[in-house]
Amino acid sequence: MTLPRSLRLVFALAFCAAAPLTAAQTKLLRFPDICNDRIVFTYGGDLWTVSAQGGTAIRLTAGPGLQESAKFSPDCNQIAFTGDYSGEDQVYVMPVNGGVPTQLTYYPALGPLPQRWGFDNQVYGWAPDGGRILFRSYIEGFELSQPRLFTVDKNGGMPDALPMPIAGVGKYSPDGKQLVYSPLFRDFRTWDRYQGGWAQDLYIFDMATQQGRNITNNPRTDRDPIWIGNAIYFVSDRDDVLNLFRYDIASSQTTQLTKHRNFDMRWASGDRNGHIVYELGGELRVYDTNTNQDRAISIQVPTDGVPTRAEHIAVADHVEQFALSPHGERTLFVARGDLFSVPVEKGITRNLTHSSDAHEREAVWSSDGQRIGYVSDASGDEAIWIRDADGNGVPKQLTHEVYGRLYVPRFSPDGKHIAFSDSANRLLVVDVATGKTDEIAHDPLQLQRDYAWSVKGGYLAYALFGENQQPSIFIWSAGSGKSTHVTDPMFGETTPAFSPDGKFLYFLGAREWAPQISTVEFNYAANRSVGIYALTLQKDGPSPFPVQNDEAKTHEDSDENSKDKEKEKSKDEKKSKDEKAVNERIDFDGLASRLTRAPIDADNIQSLIVTKKAIVYSINDGFYYGRDGRFKPQMHVFNLKDRKDKTLVENVENAAFSEDGEKLLVESDKTYKVYDIGGDGKDAKGINLSGLTMTRDPQQEFAEIFREVWRRYRDYFYVPNMNGYDWKALRAKYEPQLKYVGDRSDLNYLLGQMVAELNNSHSYVSGGDLKLPKKPNVALLGARFELDKSAGRYRIKSIMPGENDEERYRSPLTEVGINVHVGDYIIAINGQELMANDNPYRLLQIAPGQPVELRVNAKPTVEGARSVLVKPIASETALKYHAWVEHNRRYVEQQSGGKLGYLYIPDMGGDGIREFIKWFYPQITKQGLVVDVRNNGGGNVSPMIIERLARKVLGTNFDRNSSVTGTYPGQAFHGYMAALISESTASDGDIFSYMFKKAGLGPTIGKRTWGGTVGISDYGPVIDGGQVEVPEFVAIADLDGNYHVEGEGVPPDIDVDNDVLSTIQGKDPQLDRAIAEIMKKVQANPMILPKHQADPIKAPADMRPK
Repeated sequence: MTLPRSLRLVFALAFCAAAPLTAAQTKLLRFPDICNDRIVFTYGGDLWTVSAQGGTAIRLTAGPGLQESAKFSPDCNQIAFTGDYSGEDQVYVMPVNGGVPTQLTYYPALGPLPQRWGFDNQVYGWAPDGGRILFRSYIEGFELSQPRLFTVDKNGGMPDALPMPIAGVGKYSPDGKQLVYSPLFRDFRTWDRYQGGWAQDLYIFDMATQQGRNITNNPRTDRDPIWIGNAIYFVSDRDDVLNLFRYDIASSQTTQLTKHRNFDMRWASGDRNGHIVYELGGELRVYDTNTNQDRAISIQVPTDGVPTRAEHIAVADHVEQFALSPHGERTLFVARGDLFSVPVEKGITRNLTHSSDAHEREAVWSSDGQRIGYVSDASGDEAIWIRDADGNGVPKQLTHEVYGRLYVPRFSPDGKHIAFSDSANRLLVVDVATGKTDEIAHDPLQLQRDYAWSVKGGYLAYALFGENQQPSIFIWSAGSGKSTHVTDPMFGETTPAFSPDGKFLYFLGAREWAPQISTVEFNYAANRSVGIYALTLQKDGPSPFPVQNDEAKTHEDSDENSKDKEKEKSKDEKKSKDEKAVNERIDFDGLASRLTRAPIDADNIQSLIVTKKAIVYSINDGFYYGRDGRFKPQMHVFNLKDRKDKTLVENVENAAFSEDGEKLLVESDKTYKVYDIGGDGKDAKGINLSGLTMTRDPQQEFAEIFREVWRRYRDYFYVPNMNGYDWKALRAKYEPQLKYVGDRSDLNYLLGQMVAELNNSHSYVSGGDLKLPKKPNVALLGARFELDKSAGRYRIKSIMPGENDEERYRSPLTEVGINVHVGDYIIAINGQELMANDNPYRLLQIAPGQPVELRVNAKPTVEGARSVLVKPIASETALKYHAWVEHNRRYVEQQSGGKLGYLYIPDMGGDGIREFIKWFYPQITKQGLVVDVRNNGGGNVSPMIIERLARKVLGTNFDRNSSVTGTYPGQAFHGYMAALISESTASDGDIFSYMFKKAGLGPTIGKRTWGGTVGISDYGPVIDGGQVEVPEFVAIADLDGNYHVEGEGVPPDIDVDNDVLSTIQGKDPQLDRAIAEIMKKVQANPMILPKHQADPIKAPADMRPK
């Protein structure tokens, strides 16, 4: 391949271009390898090389993306590595002293993957003869827990899979006849001292016998194997910290070699001479196995600092939140942590904060439009701040001792107070003048975001969950400081909104129960249940919707007199505005009974605002798993005068109202428009966001993100004691390395190490501004190719069958009219001849949406080839999944003589519930069912599935004209079950496994599960769009509150290992055992529903037919 000129760097040029040297040790040096007297490593996303004695490093690459996992060839003359030049992880090779890297793999890589999954096509080393490169890839797997080891010729061509169907890390023996490897892959997981079912063991695999032998068999992690002579060196945390161990092949004895306690040993790699290089606390060290000496290496990386230089950037693609000024003339946008004031039509865009070192968000206008309130962490902790709306003046911090993440600041109309909430589920009010902060309420269940001020600011209405886990409405009085419960606690009531005249409090209430019935079972979904209600606040107050009564117009009310009266009335209204002050009196006695429902149909209503003339609200089509609703959210306007409802705007993703109730700012498909609420939606004004620019200082931004991630764990981690760890000390341990962060991937790596110390599941940091190149589009055909070496041509090895009636399972080469078969030769792709030294997937890189023209032939010749146009697919993951599941389903059918069904549930999310519905009900009359949740990555639908599987048949029913026996309740499975579980059955998959056993549904068979059941919630991005996931709630405990699954996993009732030889032979011992266990019960005591009984005879003898 040809790379841009900027990538054609040799070491001499790189050295000449280097910045002035410093003597300081550079840290965050990652993924090292060693060969004789040279070390290669990754820093700041690029590859560097240095003497094994240390010194000044020399840059090898300077391309976009992340280049990592570099490995020297056995002769030390070449380096293979995983590169991200093209926007995806592929295998490259280059000369040891620099030069143009050659791309070796082209099959589309998965990704960019979250940090916990690492990289696709990760290079692990070379074959001992130096001819092929060993790497791990997802070319054949359909789950992220199913990688496989491959090799590819250093000169190019198609990769070859190693025999083991699933494998993580691997290293060859010196003679190449054996391989030390791990069947499991979790090397990038941020969970220290893990000992659940997914902990890696290391095996020796014999290439001749194709059998594996466990050499570690330890409950903790064993990883990074290195085969040197007659010993295998590896890294393990069996003493709580990752250290180096030696396994003697002859004696099978294991010896610990290092005893580091402060930092984990990471990414150990060695050469045939007995030198092992590894990372420790961001620095590199070398262990000499010949002398058993361990030494530090001082390395200075002379970077030019380009990735961390300040830059002026556009941030319109980083909008996090927006607001509208009180009368709708200007808008506020929060983007990349800065606050921007943007005109609706004319004027300048102002960056109000200019702060790479702070994350400003949740911005709101004061009622007079003079000030902006917002949340900022400029002081080190989040606080409520205010500043002048025109950008002048000095911002003022209002709160000082409210620790935690803050949300939804809202000015009182008089500007004297700001209500806000925090991560401790509290509702608070701060005095703008004094900064005095009072707690108004504490929600026992969830975050408080649901509150509204009265017109003058004397009252604050809010929703609060009760002990019955239903929200209802309260009103807090600023005068008395007391709250009053004003609605029925039995129903779910939210989103309070005072009317502008102060007479009514509107809210949303879930009180209409007309459920939708499922099409696959007799069950309900209670949707479209929310209506709009109003409380009349004064005892003598009117109804918000009095009976309408038209009267005949008098002469005075007609024509010119009417117009004159309207003009005079308008003048009077302006003149006597103060005289007609809103009455803010609330008569709490009997308030709950003064309830009126708005004449608006119940629906999936969400937002609510009340203006002088209208009720404005949004509806959606409800939440669907796996597909969009029939329509996207719509904003409706209900006219209070004529009581007619209209749809103002469709496809509403987010919205903000002006305080006067006249304007609406809507986000839709990444565009922003302001609508006149009284209009028809056609006069919307688009907002120009081209002025959203800022100066970004990456080092300041990295430091801010580090602090914010640390705080989020402090504020949301599921137990305040942080599992017994000193969280402040851990910050102090890792924060000094911040100054060495070269790019966002470095920062994610550093943060990952810090949160991993908490020894907990679901501790993740990922994403952000990784500055990745755009991925190429590769057209896929649902086929596998093989090289006919004698002919020098590629032919089709296999075609995935798929189901062409379902788009996700469409297999291009099986569609009607294509007529391409296994064994056919691919002569050319899109006019380019395909030869042995090329890669078919390189030629399949085409523009998205374009068909592929294949020249195919039953013979490996150009003569006689025919052309066929194929509509390709973007991913083969669904086809690989479908092929595996269909094989298992047919196998269970055949082995059981049709008595048993097979149900695979890939996750506990949209795909999982979809597959359950698709395959459970058609097999409900089987006598037994294998429920397979191996590799299930979790989600949250396990309660739905367990409930259906556990449904008991209490009776039967019959119909005269049907031979089928029905069940009561309907759609209940009447048979035996077993569940297949595995090491990577995770999260809600763990919970399913636990509850399957708890419900007594049948035995669990396989291996102990992952063991991660402390769940996560989404609290929004960090400043550059990165994700932070904090284990926040215990998703499962027993009835006594004890944790059983977290950190341990669910052990199977019957432990069965899918050993490597069996899987290579195409066998599935776990599935076979499940079939056998269920069939034993079916044969011993078949659970068969009764047939029709003899017809009853109820007639007396003399009334029967003669």
